[in-house]
Amino acid sequence: QVQLVESGGGLVQPGGSLRLSCTGSGVSLDDYAVGWFRQAPGQEREGVSCISAADYSTHYSPSVKGRFTISRDDFRNTVYLQMNALRPGDTAVYYCATRRYRYCSDYKPPGFIPTDWGQGTQVTVSS
Repeated sequence: QVQLVESGGGLVQPGGSLRLSCTGSGVSLDDYAVGWFRQAPGQEREGVSCISAADYSTHYSPSVKGRFTISRDDFRNTVYLQMNALRPGDTAVYYCATRRYRYCSDYKPPGFIPTDWGQGTQVTVSS
């Protein structure tokens, strides 16, 4: 059974940083592309970033590019999302997701269509 577990969310002031982690069990994340999505209250879920397996190529939403960095540690079966210069508009539940395919060609569908999801972690940016 595939499980993705996110951690690292919390409350942070504008301009602050957080690092989210996504750890897999029942799946070797090093074989698959892994991405992050987020959903703010009353809004649709949106893609944030994706990292491919093998070549570690990355894709970002224009709203986070230059502030967020996605990376992976295959030894720990974990994918990270480093979030810097956080803004109130980044407040959302963040979900990691994987598709059982090595590559993502974008940070959102149709370039990345997940098949497995984590339960989400809350990120709140507020003073």
